[in-house]
Amino acid sequence: MMTHAAYDCDVLVIGGGIVGLSAAYALTRTAPGTRVTVLEKERGPARHQTGRNSGVIHSGIYYPPGSLKARYALRGSAEMTDFCREHSIPHAVTGKLIVATDRAELPRLHALVQRGREHGLPVRELGPAQIAEYEPKVRGLAAIRVGTTGVCDFRAVAGRLADEVRGAGGVIRFGAEVTAIDRRPWGVAVRTADGLVVRARVLVNCAGLHCDRIARLAGDDPGMRIVPFRGEYYELARPELVRGLVYPVPDPAFPFLGVHLTRGFDGSVHVGPNAVPAAAREGYGWPVVRPRELMDTLSWPGSWRIARRHWRYGAGEVHRSLSKHAFTEAVRRLLPEVTEEDLLPSPAGVRAQAVLRDGTLVDDFLIREAPHTVHVLNAPSPAATASLPIGREVARRALLRARAAGWKPPERAAAG
Repeated sequence: MMTHAAYDCDVLVIGGGIVGLSAAYALTRTAPGTRVTVLEKERGPARHQTGRNSGVIHSGIYYPPGSLKARYALRGSAEMTDFCREHSIPHAVTGKLIVATDRAELPRLHALVQRGREHGLPVRELGPAQIAEYEPKVRGLAAIRVGTTGVCDFRAVAGRLADEVRGAGGVIRFGAEVTAIDRRPWGVAVRTADGLVVRARVLVNCAGLHCDRIARLAGDDPGMRIVPFRGEYYELARPELVRGLVYPVPDPAFPFLGVHLTRGFDGSVHVGPNAVPAAAREGYGWPVVRPRELMDTLSWPGSWRIARRHWRYGAGEVHRSLSKHAFTEAVRRLLPEVTEEDLLPSPAGVRAQAVLRDGTLVDDFLIREAPHTVHVLNAPSPAATASLPIGREVARRALLRARAAGWKPPERAAAG
């Protein structure tokens, strides 16, 4: 049996995005004195999914009652707003409109009204004239307004979480790409590209776009693969056209919300994203191709089953990616005044979408455990919104794993 001193830390977190940092933050608060280390391959936090999204604090209206997404988003939206307020992080509670532009969307819009009320959210139904009161330039047959939706700077949130982890005695190592994991009866040993070895009682995998690869390095079969989808954005040259957040009615057959309009905390308005297959885990543009990662995607049976099942939808997304005119026409359904000249290129993001072998797109959060390991295998939107409660759940599981291996929580110092 290894002694306490032989471990470099009690819990090792791989991934310095908002979910990994929230898990580390929760560990230091749930069990003060727990030795926590975070390894992140980039030179700073939140360089991928966390820092490349639309910055929306989601209300939870889209998610089925009882799902992890619903539970964590409903709780997390309020907590995220409080966290931003407490730490003076730029944010705003703006509310948002979900707008039906076609009669076929009206039943789905009504279903969202019912779901919002089940969740206890402030939902107001709007006709065309009332839509114009909130968004004079937006057109639709009907809409609903959800009052609890907001926006914030998730990069700043991740940076603050990192500061809090360090302040509680945790260690964060940037530029530390994990290349090997050795699981033993006493715990795990992790090696990084620069030769660093970290021994821990429990490993927490929050590697996002690379979470399935990390699970396989640990010797676990995740039963899924990450299939990357690039989301491309434009910035609106005339931000005065949009006052707040405007979304289309989502198609329940897909886990994507569709192209929407988002006024950020800084006053800029972003348009997007679409969802096109990426040829690399970090494929932020068409020219970015990593053959090994592309082959990993193409060799997974679920990828081909997605293609056969949803090829029409995918072809439309690719067309809008390659044709600015087509993208503009999609936006004009909500915002008729927009022109191609109004859309300025903006940085893209990549969504880490978990896909099962049968081609099922995993829609909910997916957390799996194995000896000495906790793997977060699917954390799509609203993961940033829900990161604080997700972090607590991951921390709870990690601490249970540590206790099962004989670890005891540090004794709190007696009050003086």
